[in-house]
Amino acid sequence: MKAIFLVKYGKAEGSFEIRETPNPQPGEKEVLIKVETFGLNFADVMARRGLYREAPPLPCVLGYEVVGTIEKVGEDVEKLKPGQKVAAFTRFGGYAEYVKIHEMVVSPVPENIDNSSAAALVTQYCTAYYAAYDMANIKEGDHVLIHAAAGGVGIAFTQLAKRKGCVVYGTSGSDEKVKFLEENGVDYPINYRKSDFVEKINRLRKNKKIDVIFDPIGGKSFKQSRKLLAHGGRIITFGASEQLTRKRGLIPSLKLMFNFGFIHPVGLLMTSTGIIGVNMLRIADFKPEILQKTLQNVMNLAENKEIKPYVGSSFKAEEIARAHEYLESRKSMGKIVINW
Repeated sequence: MKAIFLVKYGKAEGSFEIRETPNPQPGEKEVLIKVETFGLNFADVMARRGLYREAPPLPCVLGYEVVGTIEKVGEDVEKLKPGQKVAAFTRFGGYAEYVKIHEMVVSPVPENIDNSSAAALVTQYCTAYYAAYDMANIKEGDHVLIHAAAGGVGIAFTQLAKRKGCVVYGTSGSDEKVKFLEENGVDYPINYRKSDFVEKINRLRKNKKIDVIFDPIGGKSFKQSRKLLAHGGRIITFGASEQLTRKRGLIPSLKLMFNFGFIHPVGLLMTSTGIIGVNMLRIADFKPEILQKTLQNVMNLAENKEIKPYVGSSFKAEEIARAHEYLESRKSMGKIVINW
């Protein structure tokens, strides 16, 4: 089979090679999936830049989600059958024509959901669902701030928050994206390049605070966001894309940590606020049953048209470097998918 290997860290161009490699074989409770579509996530860019400590050593195959057809099933697989169209989480290895994966993190794809939309549902919508519904427990009337709201996870957060009856504030970096946020249901879109989002929200709220904040950026964004958090509020942090502006090494990492600001448990106690980290790889490692349930839940919502994944761009496997460059440019909106 063919697989796209990351062979060196750095710029996208020249970092990938398509190589022939043996087909995997499913073991007990595993299925073999013939991949038709896989998704791109910001963690892929971090891994390519050498900034993602979870990534395997070089050369390696990245990729966190695939959509395709079950080719073969291993022993003791009960509910999944060859020929089924499925979507699945992959703990790396998704940039390949075939993947083997435990049945617990595989979900059948309803007939009314296409491959690209299914790919968007796996990592991005599952992250948003778990963070918003299970961790933050958002409810009707909550005022919610979503950073990077035009990205795949940001779009998912917006749709899930509006479904619960929340008031949504969303940040993005261009007027084009602000217009898109309005179309996606954001009540108060903010171009952070033109306005200080803290000052803007304080004016809009008349100095009332925000109940829940979703932050994939980290660093200074996280530190500023804390100024907006209401008593009893929660910040969900699920990334640190600010790292992309820095080089690898100890000193840049320490600077990023410094930018997050000093947090003391007593301060959280006195304000009854919470900071919750979400890392779906860790959930996959230690509580895969949560992924199974979450994936099924988002599939059901999409099948019933309660959420609508937005796929902004698609590329061929041979264009993997271009796809990475586009995601890294911060010009993309919605999900980026790759087709074999």
